[in-house]
Amino acid sequence: MIHESAIIAGDTECDEVTVGPFCLVGVDGDGEALRIGAGGILRSHVVVYRGTSIGERFHAGHHVLVRESTTIGDDVSVGTGCIVEHHVELGHRVRLHSRCFVPEFSVLEEGAWLGPGVVLTNARYPNSADTKANLDGVRVGAGATVGAAAVLLPGISIGEGALIGAGAVVTRDVAPGGTVAGNPARVLP
Repeated sequence: MIHESAIIAGDTECDEVTVGPFCLVGVDGDGEALRIGAGGILRSHVVVYRGTSIGERFHAGHHVLVRESTTIGDDVSVGTGCIVEHHVELGHRVRLHSRCFVPEFSVLEEGAWLGPGVVLTNARYPNSADTKANLDGVRVGAGATVGAAAVLLPGISIGEGALIGAGAVVTRDVAPGGTVAGNPARVLP
């Protein structure tokens, strides 16, 4: 079902996808046509740019933005108010709870989980003359869990199966299976 108020680019590939009211799908951005796999649900006010590829059974909450040149796997859920910038990779079964920010060049591997309000960053020197030339995305390993309102600084790598405590400010890489919490985040025994 496609709501009558949704605007979908004519070359968008989205068979068997439910598109809610006031969505803008495959219109903005550059590149190839947007592709959304079967069983997807885009709730009201979702904007997905062209040049993006989305797997099957994608769920987007209200007011989600997904920019161009992004790759999203199967069974991914992006909660209300999330922003996924361009050139991002979300593996199969990734979960972003409400109000997450995922900037350019970030990679979330299969089964990674971000709690509500998590912010990933990618600019080591924001607002400098060469900021855009030096962006460094965050990598979140397979099955890693990031607690609510955590902040991950540019270029950080979170190892497979790691756990980041709620409200942590992660300034260094986290080992696979590691647990960190605090500001700045410290390894917990």
